[in-house]
Amino acid sequence: MNRTTLSLLAVATALAAITGFASMTAPAAGDTAAAPAAAARLPVERTSQLCPVPSVSDVAETTYTSVTPTGKGGADREASAEGDASAELKVSTVTLAAATDGKQKDTEKKDTSGAKPFLSLKEPGKPVTAEKSGSDAPALVGVATGRLAPGWTTQQTTTVDIGDARGLLGLTCTSPETDFWFPAASTERSRQDYVHLTNPDDSVAVVDIELYGKDGLIKSESGEGIPVPARSSVPVLLSTLTAQDEANVTVHVSTRTGRIGAAVSAADTAGGSDWLAASADAAGSQVLPGIPADATDVRLVAFSTGNDDADLKVQLSGADGTFTPAGAESLHVKSKMTAALDLSDVTKGEAGTLIVSPSGSGRGAPVVAALRVVRGKGDKREIAFIPATGAIASRATVADNRAKGSTLYLTAPGADAKVKVTSSAGSGGGEATVKTYTVKAGTTLSVEPEVPAGLKGSYALTVEPESGGPVHAARMLSLPADGVQMFTVQTLPDDRGTVSVPEAREDLSILDGGK
Repeated sequence: MNRTTLSLLAVATALAAITGFASMTAPAAGDTAAAPAAAARLPVERTSQLCPVPSVSDVAETTYTSVTPTGKGGADREASAEGDASAELKVSTVTLAAATDGKQKDTEKKDTSGAKPFLSLKEPGKPVTAEKSGSDAPALVGVATGRLAPGWTTQQTTTVDIGDARGLLGLTCTSPETDFWFPAASTERSRQDYVHLTNPDDSVAVVDIELYGKDGLIKSESGEGIPVPARSSVPVLLSTLTAQDEANVTVHVSTRTGRIGAAVSAADTAGGSDWLAASADAAGSQVLPGIPADATDVRLVAFSTGNDDADLKVQLSGADGTFTPAGAESLHVKSKMTAALDLSDVTKGEAGTLIVSPSGSGRGAPVVAALRVVRGKGDKREIAFIPATGAIASRATVADNRAKGSTLYLTAPGADAKVKVTSSAGSGGGEATVKTYTVKAGTTLSVEPEVPAGLKGSYALTVEPESGGPVHAARMLSLPADGVQMFTVQTLPDDRGTVSVPEAREDLSILDGGK
């Protein structure tokens, strides 16, 4: 009789390697009421990323920057016995044109499965970059394994100097999921908003897109059952899904089969363009960090995902504390409807973070939220979007910081917090630097990060809370051009570089042949 023994720890580790998440508990034999065994934090062993087509403009200039941070989370550990650690982004095999009237149109299909990687990371702590000009910049599909998987992140930064899509567009490439919420989209005539759907897998994904306006669900027959072929990217123009002109729309993207990456590109004929990333999971309270000090117009857009209305208290966390903006103290959000609150120049020359929470006692109805932020006025306007983001549980990283133009925002809504910020080595050279900040309770700290010594190229910022209360973070990249304060803001959610794996209480025996 052949006997193979697998521990629960091995099973959980295998799940972590496949999915990037594992949490298992097992009671002792004969003790169904036993408490779960203590769980260890182990690094993930496989991470996926998806980057959409960055622009349709012929004058677009796109920079891709990829990095895995060093330090906790396993990036410094030795590779497996076989040395199988890699992180590569490849061109998506199939590209499809934007959907028109709900119909998908094929463009030229290119099989790039045998091509070399577009971007390949070799070691933790040192970013790598690639550049692409024009409208033929590709959608990318990537996987990192081994010691390069925990915390792997890629930034896609595009500059468009002229035309209706003018602006600085920044996006942290997404992980494949099955459900996304995008408040602050629009179908009004001055906007061209596309939701980009990218399928990393070898089978078709089927996607539903729902639009919600101020009066609830916007009827659309063409938003249901959208096929996204294997290893392809499909951009869908929101205005083709409905004839209704709505200034503030919440987009809900969900899959019937498969998984995708999703992001919304928004171009405003009167105010530039940028990416809108998905909001944090629906919750009674949301934190939206990274409003620049010189914001000239801020709009909060929120959506209640449940069956109950949400009454939200609106507060701004600044350098000296948290206060309620005069005339914008609250927002009522009806169930399954989108609500907006114009905050004008709420920051008054001081960078801040918007915090929304239930106006009464209790947890409140779950909401998703995002900000549309404007810098400049008239024909010098430039827009960016800030989705709600969760607290950093262990670590978060954002790539593509420049010697000039990067601003880091750290917010501690509850208690004082001590935070370590690491500026990585540069993509072309330089030495990493580390600085620790203390963020006072109820405040937002806005800092220009320490630039790595001898920096050449760009660098990554890694934020790690060390003690105290929860910390939320965002990074603004500002690259002014021709008098326009072009900018983009990326929030820093936790990188989920580790998973909880409980200690095994007993072995599972698998019998292979025999009695």
